[in-house]
Amino acid sequence: MPTNVTVPGMGESVTEAVLLRWLKNDGDVVATDEPICELETDKANVDLPSPAAGVLRHAKNAGDTVHVGETIARVDDGPAGATPVKAPAIAAAQSSSAGPASAGPTSSTKTESKPAAASSSKPEDLSPAVRRVVAEAGIDASKIKGTGPGGRITKEDAETYSEPAKSNGAPAPSAGTNQPLPSAPSKAPASAPAVAAAGAMTGFDENGKKRVPMSKMRLRIAQTLVQAQQTAAILTTFNEVDLTEVMAIRSRLKEKFEKTHGIGLGFMSFFSRAVALGLKEFPRINAEIDGSDVVYNEHVNLGIAVSTDRGLAVPVMRNAETLSFAKIESEIKRLALAARDGKLGLSELSGGTFTITNGGVFGSLLSTPILNPPQSGILGMHTIQKRPMAVGDEIKIRPMMYIALSYDHRIVDGKESVSFLVRVKELLEDPTRLMLEV
Repeated sequence: MPTNVTVPGMGESVTEAVLLRWLKNDGDVVATDEPICELETDKANVDLPSPAAGVLRHAKNAGDTVHVGETIARVDDGPAGATPVKAPAIAAAQSSSAGPASAGPTSSTKTESKPAAASSSKPEDLSPAVRRVVAEAGIDASKIKGTGPGGRITKEDAETYSEPAKSNGAPAPSAGTNQPLPSAPSKAPASAPAVAAAGAMTGFDENGKKRVPMSKMRLRIAQTLVQAQQTAAILTTFNEVDLTEVMAIRSRLKEKFEKTHGIGLGFMSFFSRAVALGLKEFPRINAEIDGSDVVYNEHVNLGIAVSTDRGLAVPVMRNAETLSFAKIESEIKRLALAARDGKLGLSELSGGTFTITNGGVFGSLLSTPILNPPQSGILGMHTIQKRPMAVGDEIKIRPMMYIALSYDHRIVDGKESVSFLVRVKELLEDPTRLMLEV
């Protein structure tokens, strides 16, 4: 009996998706749970597995907008003894109405082309980010030498192979060792069109214009930001933090911490812990408005803003107030890598109660972050800068960071917002408070 392949429910507020590309051709023999296509929603890209083994028959084309519950293919019973046929590497090159993703600057600093070599990576093993580069460049993935674990092709491998001339440009910026968020700072803004190998944009019409469709994710970001500005009374308060003690602890214990826990000791565990403790004292900043009610949250589900080549993703670290420093660091790394590779689950992108965003990885000194509805607060972190400060009766050079709290003034008063930010400052300037919760 044929088995229908339908678009599954994909989390709160997600009702439709774009069939970004077929990973298996019409007529291919597929195995149960083998990825057959990639769906793009306004929150993430999702690989859809086959619900049964058999022969795949497409009912929709790449680029079609599909809705939850809609049938996009069927799997017919295959002949006895048939084995799945692997789709060619360029099968993903079918067109998509979602528009081209930003290629971003390559991390290579060599000026010569990367030599072609057979890769141990199979087409079905390619991450969505790599498949996108391969499809847009029209290259054969089997000719790319993979430098990832087990010979897997990374996005940087694909970009270096397809755009060797781009290495003549400036190298991608790095977050540096003094930045709190290991997101994906080397990527170009998601709103930028694809960049030619020489670094110049191409494809302009006779009027000097170039029109590129926005992806569903970028459209969703635009809608959310406008919604936040129109529905919330957003106000921002600022303070600055002396990170001398935090940096001293990291310098003294980071090697032992990594040896013990298998993960590096960054700044995010300190900031996440400080925010979680602060929200326990000022619960309305962790709450939300629903009609005429205030809905309080028992737990701190902390959204961590991560920049990717597709746009800003905000994966959620749940029950942050219960996590150890090692667990926070591990979750931050896992979520950031999953966001970069397009592997975030939809459940990891919903349910946040408060957000931290870090413009410091790009060099921002000060900014006013926008709320992530329906949340009532967002903390903005910025670059760490050594500045002369008055310490007692002396002038000393200190590593300082400006921090900003944007909040919904409908639910949070000025006194609460300022007090919360001062509390975060106190906890970071005397990190023993983080351990003792005082």
